[in-house]
Amino acid sequence: MTDVQSPPTQPQSSGTTATSSTRLVRLRYAAITVWALTLAVLTVTRVMSFDFLWILIAVGAGLVATSIGRRNPLLVVRDWLPFGLVLFAYESTRGVAAFLGMPTRWNLAVDADRWMFGVVPTVWLQEHLKHADPQWWEVITSAVYMSYFIVPYALAAWLWLRDRTSWRRFVTRFVVLFLLGLVGYILVPAAPPWAAAQCTQSQIADGPAFPACLKTSPDGVPNGGLLGTVTPREGGAAFTERISSRGWDVLHIGPVRDVVEVGQERSNQVAAIPSLHAGLTGLLAMFMWRRTRKLGRTLWVGYAAAMAFTLVYSAEHYVFDLILGWGLAALVMLGCGAAERWWSGRRAEKKGAGKPGSVDRVGQHA
Repeated sequence: MTDVQSPPTQPQSSGTTATSSTRLVRLRYAAITVWALTLAVLTVTRVMSFDFLWILIAVGAGLVATSIGRRNPLLVVRDWLPFGLVLFAYESTRGVAAFLGMPTRWNLAVDADRWMFGVVPTVWLQEHLKHADPQWWEVITSAVYMSYFIVPYALAAWLWLRDRTSWRRFVTRFVVLFLLGLVGYILVPAAPPWAAAQCTQSQIADGPAFPACLKTSPDGVPNGGLLGTVTPREGGAAFTERISSRGWDVLHIGPVRDVVEVGQERSNQVAAIPSLHAGLTGLLAMFMWRRTRKLGRTLWVGYAAAMAFTLVYSAEHYVFDLILGWGLAALVMLGCGAAERWWSGRRAEKKGAGKPGSVDRVGQHA
């Protein structure tokens, strides 16, 4: 009886492999194109806001598209889940602070800035730079302010694609910084300059968490509220204004301003201490210092400085808030670095203890 044998399996040809690779590349580019167009449409139609969860979803979707043909897209969910948890906690701080009934600090940062500079820098800057209509430099400050919701996540995405070890270290520092910042927001709620300009001393005498004056305009508030009157040039308003997004009007890009302001309205209105805008941009400069050359270091430090100026000028933060944010970032860098060195040393000890003869040596010492 003749044996019937199955035909030998033919190895996959290099041409088939190349064709499959080409298809994946085309699929990846198509997915990236769809992602970019969808993001643009959501922004222009004002569906998307610059709150952190939206940003995380957008970055995650972009990474899934970019991962096609390179690595398992499901890794995006596994690796980026800590971001989602931390940002969810951030969105919950408003309710937690109100539940605990912690009094809002309205005068702490104002008094600290006056003690350091003799004036409130926000008031001084708006007196000397603000006009009735936004000027060209406010295009820069508005872009810098909005970049806070993009640059850190873009850097994290770039590191995730290029250097997973650096990505893990950056994510660890990012998460720790935000968690410690959240503790500050909950235990020490503090009003930013724009809010202080909308409220009088009598309205916040008992340290209310979310007084009605937060929903009003600084126009018509007696004596400029807690910050005092402003005497700007060129007919500007005689009070401190929140002007972090009005630079987009110069470029006639109203939808961008609307998206930013929607995100601001949804955020915790009394989360000024510490400034995570300053803390995170300072963390970027510190983290990238050893990973870039002279030009890169200059750009990252310059970015942190530009953010600091923007925050103070646009009445988003006091200088006191910035100092606390930078200090927190430095503490996180030092603490995470020490923890990583300790963990590496412990792993090296365990690896050494597992080598042949290590047990005998331990017994001899015992």
